Amino acid sequence: MNFSDFGQRFSRYSGITHLMDDLSEGLLKEDMIMLGGGNPAAIPQVLQVLEQTTQELLDNGELINAVVNYDSSQGKLAFLDSLAEYFNRHYGWGISRKNIALTHGSQSAFFALFNSFAGRSNGTRKHVLLPITPEYIGYSDVGIEEDLFVSQMPSIEMLPEQFFKYHINFSDLEVTADTGLICVSRPTNPSGNVLTDQECSHLDRLARRHDVPLLVDSAYGTPFPHIIFNQVTPFWNENTIVCLSLSKLGLPGVRTGIVIANEEVIRQLSNMTAITSLAPGGVGPVIVNALLRKQLLTSLCDEVIRPFYQARCELAINWLKSAVNDNRLQIHLPEGAIFLWLWFDGLSISTSRLYEELKQQGLLVVPGRYFFPGQVDPGAHAESCIRMNYVQSEQDLRKGIDILARVVKSYW
Repeated sequence: MNFSDFGQRFSRYSGITHLMDDLSEGLLKEDMIMLGGGNPAAIPQVLQVLEQTTQELLDNGELINAVVNYDSSQGKLAFLDSLAEYFNRHYGWGISRKNIALTHGSQSAFFALFNSFAGRSNGTRKHVLLPITPEYIGYSDVGIEEDLFVSQMPSIEMLPEQFFKYHINFSDLEVTADTGLICVSRPTNPSGNVLTDQECSHLDRLARRHDVPLLVDSAYGTPFPHIIFNQVTPFWNENTIVCLSLSKLGLPGVRTGIVIANEEVIRQLSNMTAITSLAPGGVGPVIVNALLRKQLLTSLCDEVIRPFYQARCELAINWLKSAVNDNRLQIHLPEGAIFLWLWFDGLSISTSRLYEELKQQGLLVVPGRYFFPGQVDPGAHAESCIRMNYVQSEQDLRKGIDILARVVKSYW
């Protein structure tokens, strides 16, 4: 086919395509252990609440109404009002529905926002600055133009008990006239790293000093689904764009992202939605709006979702250390999200090859090289790491860890 430059760009194979293909392939193979994708866990208490809420909405007609009618291009207005009230009550942000827009999942929000602030602009070329990598695999290929990202490798703090932690290297961080947007995820997919309040404040000051927006991707973070294992302070101001998602609440299929920003950004984003897809979906918003009305959202996150992932994370780490039984396994300190980021120091093959070996053994993980957007050659560290989730059943998790340990030991 004679694709345009735009068409050719999006016909190429990418990291996120690889991830989604593996997800589809794994679902077709009953014996494949899926420790690669980002689908949330099927937590029984969450499923029960969602089923009950959905049935109530079906009975009172709200769910059918959401299915048979368009919402505004900004999203379901009743949900936007509920969200504004929620953020104001809990955090005092002083926002209204004019500061919130819904999208078809966070991924579509990143596509719109990254390309709105980076790329060609008045004869110059702007970039998205990622102050720390590894970062989310889905950022890498959303740029309409090539080389949309400039990123920085982290400083690494070695910790006791086979843990390490990434930090932003502020001494080398440069915000230039070509920076159009600064972006961080909190907690970070893949590493589970949570930027400290001090790091976020530092980035906020840099962004405002250079009149550049700061985008905080909180798909796993505060205020929901709140899969963060330490204390953090959520923040927002007129120069900050906060992106949230309903996926990790347990609703990935409804494809609903939430963007909180100043009114100018929200108007522009809503206009893009109208042009490209008319309006976002209404099923997710009507379900979560019901949870907000019943004041169930916060308790569901704090009393069910976060404790589940924290307990499962601790279990996975104990099993990993026991099965691998080698100090050359280093684990990024898990502070949130639903993944473990594993560093196999001194492995005789790359983790890209390790990934293929594990796949042949019936285990899917994600090799580390995909998580360094903006790096032409992320180096040996990237090819020594993998991301694995811990959301599957305990039986599959244990079996997957045993496969991983057996194969890794053969290449040390």
